[in-house]
Amino acid sequence: MKTIHVFPFVAISMMLAACSPEAPTPAPPASVASESNPFFDPSPLPYGAPQFDLIANEHYGPAIERGMEINKREIAAIADNPEAPTFDNTIVAMEGAGQDLGRVLRVFYNIAGAHTNPDLQAIQREMAPKLSAHGDSISLNPVLFARVETLYNQRADLSLDAESVRLLERYHTDFVRSGAKLNEAQQDRLREINGRMAQLGTQFNQNVLAEVNASAIIVDTREELDGLTDAQIAAAAATATERGHEGKFAITLLNTSGQPPLSQLTNRAVRERLHRASLIRGQRGNEYDTTAIIAEMVNLRSERAQMLGYATHAAFTLAEQTAGNVGAVNTMLAQVAPAAVANARQEGADLQRYINANESEPFELASWDWAYYTDKVRRERFNFDPAEVRPYFELQNVLENGVFFAATQLYGITFTRRDDLPAYHPDVQVWEVFEADGTPLGLMYGDFYARASKRGGAWMNSYVAQSHLLGGQPVTGNHLNIPKPPEGEPTLMTWDEVTTLFHEMGHVFHGLFSDVTYPRFSGTSVPRDFVEYPSQVNEMWADWPSILANYAKHYQTGEQIPQELLARVLEAEQFNEGFRSTEYLAASIIDQALHQLPQDQIPSADALMAFEAQVLREAGMDYAPVPPRYKFPYFSHIMGGYSAGYYSYIWSEVLDADNVQWFHESGGMSRENGQRYRDRILARGGSWDAMEMYRDFAGRDPDPSHLLRRRGLLTE
Repeated sequence: MKTIHVFPFVAISMMLAACSPEAPTPAPPASVASESNPFFDPSPLPYGAPQFDLIANEHYGPAIERGMEINKREIAAIADNPEAPTFDNTIVAMEGAGQDLGRVLRVFYNIAGAHTNPDLQAIQREMAPKLSAHGDSISLNPVLFARVETLYNQRADLSLDAESVRLLERYHTDFVRSGAKLNEAQQDRLREINGRMAQLGTQFNQNVLAEVNASAIIVDTREELDGLTDAQIAAAAATATERGHEGKFAITLLNTSGQPPLSQLTNRAVRERLHRASLIRGQRGNEYDTTAIIAEMVNLRSERAQMLGYATHAAFTLAEQTAGNVGAVNTMLAQVAPAAVANARQEGADLQRYINANESEPFELASWDWAYYTDKVRRERFNFDPAEVRPYFELQNVLENGVFFAATQLYGITFTRRDDLPAYHPDVQVWEVFEADGTPLGLMYGDFYARASKRGGAWMNSYVAQSHLLGGQPVTGNHLNIPKPPEGEPTLMTWDEVTTLFHEMGHVFHGLFSDVTYPRFSGTSVPRDFVEYPSQVNEMWADWPSILANYAKHYQTGEQIPQELLARVLEAEQFNEGFRSTEYLAASIIDQALHQLPQDQIPSADALMAFEAQVLREAGMDYAPVPPRYKFPYFSHIMGGYSAGYYSYIWSEVLDADNVQWFHESGGMSRENGQRYRDRILARGGSWDAMEMYRDFAGRDPDPSHLLRRRGLLTE
C-alpha cells in the first residue's frame, strides 16, 4: 500500500499514517534550542536523509510550530505581493514554500506509523488540529486564491509548458475543492469540520493500534499451539513474558479480519478465540471503541461534500480519481462481486466436504476454520504444503537476489548498503541506489519486521521527494510486517510475503524514478486508484523464471527450489481466489455504501454494525465463513487516504493485468521494455493525466478481461 499524501498548497506532504503505541524512539535527549534541533536546518546527510541519530521526541513540536510560522510568512509574501500575479511569483513560489515544515512533517508522520510511542502520539493529537487550521489558512486565503484564479483564467495565454499548465490547473482545482469559493460563514464551518476530522483521524488510528496490541490472546499450554512451528511458539512465549504472563503464550494480531496462525492451529477452540478477538475489535463497549469516531467522521465528510456541491463524500472523492464518478465504481463492483462470492461458496463447499469426510465429529464450516482447512484441501489437491517453500525464501536473499536483481535486469539500477547512515530502529536497513552509469539516484530505508510500535500492513513512504525545481533526490521507505524470528534464526517468508515485498518495491520504484519539475507531481502523487497499479505490476517478477532461479534457494544448502515444488506453488496460487476476492470486495462495498449515503441516512454508532450487515446482505456478500477483510471499526484505510477509495486496488489491477499482458506480448523482461515502462509511467508521476499516460505507454486502453481471467471471475 502507498501511504496517501495531502498537499495543502505548499510543497509538503502530510502523511495520514496510523500510529502505534509503546517503545520510545531510540534517540538521545537533546535541547530544543535552534542550534541543536536537527529539523531547523536542512540535513547535511546524503540526499538530505533524516538525522535519526540526533532526532528526539522533543524536537518535533517546536520544529512543527516553527515550520508553520515560517510557512505563514512565505504564503503572506506571495498573497500580498504588490506585483501582478505571474506563474513564477505565485504558483512556483507556492511550490517552493513550506520546506521547513515539510522537512519535519515527513519524518514525524512516517515515524508515527513505523515506530511510535506515547510522546509522539500526544504530539500527534496536539498538532493535528493545528496543522488542519494551518492548511485552511492557506486554502481559504481569498487574496491568494484571487491570484491563482487570475492565472487560471489566463492560462491559455501564458505560454506555459504542459507540466506547468497542469500544475496551475491542479492548484485551482485544489483551492476550489478546499472551499475557496464558499462564503465566509461556510468557510468558518469548514475550518471547524477540518479541525475536528483531524482530531478524529488521529484518535481512530491510535485506538486501532492500541487494541491490536491489547487483543492478543493468552494461551495456557504449549499443546494448545499445536501446528505452529517451534520458532513461532518461542516467539509467543517471549511475547507473553513481556506482557506479564510468564510461562504462558501470547498470539498477537494483525490489523485484518483473518490472522495468519489460523491456517496452522489444530485446536479449533483456540482458532475461534483468536478469530473472535479479531472480529470484535473496536465495537460498542470495547475499551478502544471506534464506532462513534467513525459515525462522526462520516457525518462531517458528508456535510463538507454537500457544502462543496457534491451529493455525498463518495461523489466528492471519486470526482478526482480515474474512475470519475460513483456510477463507474458501483458498476465495476456489481460486475465482479457475484462471481467472486459464487467462487467462495464453491470453495466453502469443498472445505465442508473435507470436514465431513475427515473429522470424527463433523461440524459446520465457520470463518475461523477457513484458512486451516484451505491448507488441508490445498495439500490434498495440489500435494502442496505452504511451509515447504519457506526455506527457499529467506528475506535478505529474496530482497537482494530477487527484488534488486529484477530491478537491475529491467532498469539497470544497483543497490549498495549504507550502514553509515543512521536509522530510527536497529532493524532498519538503508540502501543507496545507482543508475546503470553509476550516477547516484536515491535512498531506500527497509523496515520489514512487525513490532508493537508499528502500524499494521505494508506501505511505502517518502522522506525526500524528487523535483527539478527544488533539486531534491528521492529518499523512500519500504515497510512490511513480517514476524521477527528469535535471535539467530533466519527470516523465512511465505509466498504471500514474497509477493508483498515485490509489491511495495513497486511503490519505491515509482518514487525513485520520478523525473518531474514540480514537487506537486513527484513520484506516487497520482490518483489513488492509479497509485497501486505500478506496485501490482512489480509483483509479476516474483515468479518470472529467470528471477526465481536467482533467488528461490534453500537458506541452508543453496539448492534451488525443486521445479515440481515450484510448479505446485504456482498451480496453487489461484486456489482460494474466491475467498481473497470476496473478502476484499466485501470491504470495498461497505466502504462505498457508507460514503455514498446522504447525511440524513448515515448510521449512528449504535447502528453501524447493523448497517454493515445489511449492506453485505443486500449485495449478496453475506457469506458468514468469509467476513470482510476489514470491518468498519478497524478499517484504517477508510479513515485515512482511502475513504471511498478501497476499490482502488481492483481498479488499479485492471491496468496491472493489462500491463502484465503487454510485457508478455512485447518480449518479457528486457532493459528496453523496462526503460519504456520507467520513462512513460514511473518517471512522470502525476504530471500527466493517468489514463493518457497509460495509453501512451501501452498504445491501447486496458482490457478488463485480463484481470477477470486472473481472478477466475471471467464468465466464458
